[in-house]
Amino acid sequence: MALEQLNSISVSKESLNCDLVIVGGGIVGTTLASALKNSGIRVIIVEAKSLELAAARRQAYAFSLLSGLIYSGIGVWDKILPQIAKFRHIRLSDGNYPQVVKFEKKDLDNEYLGYVAEHNVVLTTLQEFIASCDNVSWLCPAEVTEVKYQDTSATVKVKLNGTEKLIRTKLVVGADGARSRIRHWAGIKTRGWKYWQSCVAFTIKHTAPQNDIAFERFWSTGPMGVLPLPGNRCQIVWTNPHAQAKALQELDEQEFLKKLAHYTGGLLGKLELVSDRFLFPVQLMQCDRYVQSRLALIGDAAHCCHPVGGQGLNLGIRDAASLAQILQAAYTQGEDIGSLSVLNRYQSWRKKENLAILGFTDFLDRTFSNNWLPIVIARRLGLWLLQYIQPLKLFALKLMTGLKGRIPQLAQQ
Repeated sequence: MALEQLNSISVSKESLNCDLVIVGGGIVGTTLASALKNSGIRVIIVEAKSLELAAARRQAYAFSLLSGLIYSGIGVWDKILPQIAKFRHIRLSDGNYPQVVKFEKKDLDNEYLGYVAEHNVVLTTLQEFIASCDNVSWLCPAEVTEVKYQDTSATVKVKLNGTEKLIRTKLVVGADGARSRIRHWAGIKTRGWKYWQSCVAFTIKHTAPQNDIAFERFWSTGPMGVLPLPGNRCQIVWTNPHAQAKALQELDEQEFLKKLAHYTGGLLGKLELVSDRFLFPVQLMQCDRYVQSRLALIGDAAHCCHPVGGQGLNLGIRDAASLAQILQAAYTQGEDIGSLSVLNRYQSWRKKENLAILGFTDFLDRTFSNNWLPIVIARRLGLWLLQYIQPLKLFALKLMTGLKGRIPQLAQQ
């Protein structure tokens, strides 16, 4: 089914019934729906934008090996992989300090160490896959205006084409991002903090002969992630204190590229800016709880972390695969998928694992965004140990690639 047809879905009934309503049709929400294909669970995705607009976001993400395995298990990876970049090497460095930690594909005995995918490639592929899922329907562009939770069901009020629809469902999943209205309406509190930093994200074209290396260059002002993209391009996320990040966004293009060449150590050759510079603040956030009766939160609606290491979206993809596994097993066994006893299995699986990654990214940012001499000495010793102590190196690499912790069944197929 073409995306134009999907966008023009009309619903004749004023009241709809389903098993699961996913609020938010971004990558994490559509991953959950895709993972439930052929499960028998009737799913409705409510997305505020048209499908084309939702997919049009200009952004790229690091995808872990585990995310690749999850999408392979879903059945979409063979369509995504040819359109994205793959990297075989990872380089970690502390500014201009000569000690560089080098991770190679042989360290994991794998063809790649990770991938970099553009938003539109992944989301469009998932949208097209969902078109073949008989148990999944879209309501978009549509707005959720109210959710009421009862003992045995939830009622979701949706505004679609100027008309209000009522959806009665067993379970609501909030996949509506860091400012989740679903979370807010449910009264679920969050813990965390806003960092003193913002990120400038942009895409460059370069002349370096090799484009299969992911760099994480740590500076006292904040980390800089350099991720390869197809066509000798790179996505860069450059972290700085708020005022400096804003100044970088507004700097004359030639001056900006000159400064960028310095901070990338000349590793990328001649640079050309091929996108706008987008600015966003950084925060760490973890919900007090991921679930309550008839409700579950996934992705940024449940947690947010510093972008260092490119972990954020991968955590959301893992949430989606884990929740899909639990819901499908419960549905097969005749359990109520919206009951707290079922949903607590998801929370107990994902909350602690996500907290570990949130703590890891926070530790990295605070340790390296620092000029205090004892910390500088300690972190450089840490880099040396990471390079030369193989078990430590393997542990760090498995953590970065998503291969630590409980692996969803989708990734084992």
